[in-house]
Amino acid sequence: MPPSDITELLIASQAGNANAEAELLSFIYDDLRRMAARRLASESADSSLSATALVNEAYLRLLGETRVDFNDRQHFFRLIGRAMRNIAVDHARTRLAQKRGGDVQTVSIEEELLPDPTQAQLILDVGDLLEQLAEHDERLVQVIEHRFFVGMTEAETAEALGISRPTVARDWDKAKHLLREMLEE
Repeated sequence: MPPSDITELLIASQAGNANAEAELLSFIYDDLRRMAARRLASESADSSLSATALVNEAYLRLLGETRVDFNDRQHFFRLIGRAMRNIAVDHARTRLAQKRGGDVQTVSIEEELLPDPTQAQLILDVGDLLEQLAEHDERLVQVIEHRFFVGMTEAETAEALGISRPTVARDWDKAKHLLREMLEE
């Protein structure tokens, strides 16, 4: 579906057209789920966050009760990327709290059945660093959100952000380098 059609469906959906919202979801859901699945593939196999849950939660946050207004398709994908990042960070925070005994119930369980806490800590660390990085370069943060948290390819990120593929590649390399330096500190 052409980006302009998605933009038109977003606008109609915001105006309260339930048919437009249903049509929008049918056009973008598979793409969002595929992106989320790529994103989650880098996590531990024991992760309790599924691609479907990630997409559904992000979609509900954006099109649920709060009703975010979207300027266009690019704006929608920027916000869905941010929502997925926030959900992944919240999920990682919860997993780490449970790993450290933050849940109420104490159950004897084999260590290998628990989610990988180092992956959860990495997600939290990256989330915190992105807050710092946003003060200096918002576009780098958007590239990281789309590539790391949503699992978009370079081409998908370029299209979603309205920039060229080479720019995405440069920004992705720069962002990884900066994050690596920040994580080492």
